[in-house]
Amino acid sequence: MKSRLKMAEIVPEAYKAMYGLERYINGTELSKGHKHLIKIRASQINGCAFCINMHTEDARKDGETEKRIYALNAWWDTNYFTPEERALLALTEEVTKITGRVSDETYENAVNLLGEKYTAEAIMAIAVINTWNRMSISVHLMPE
Repeated sequence: MKSRLKMAEIVPEAYKAMYGLERYINGTELSKGHKHLIKIRASQINGCAFCINMHTEDARKDGETEKRIYALNAWWDTNYFTPEERALLALTEEVTKITGRVSDETYENAVNLLGEKYTAEAIMAIAVINTWNRMSISVHLMPE
């Protein structure tokens, strides 16, 4: 597959705005581990090879295990993830597959386990990675 246009060069102001959102996410209370799980899982659902590659490498550098990374496609069938991580992964899936909406059960579980602010920050992180995924997929951004 051949890469298409280079978004950062053609629409630099839009790209800067996306990086502004990314900086915001990096400054939230979300733990690095939670951010990695959100980014990897959303990227898997969306089929973004570039983002899967980047975020699994970043997660490994920060100590995430291969076992957990490999199990993300079936996280609900493992005991590798904490209740908080499971709430974040469920939220990530429902926000990413938004056509089914975010169920009251998933939302309330996240808020009960994580609190309103952390849940709001997680929703922002999920929205941002979904935007990055859509841009990367649209222009055939390739992993190295």
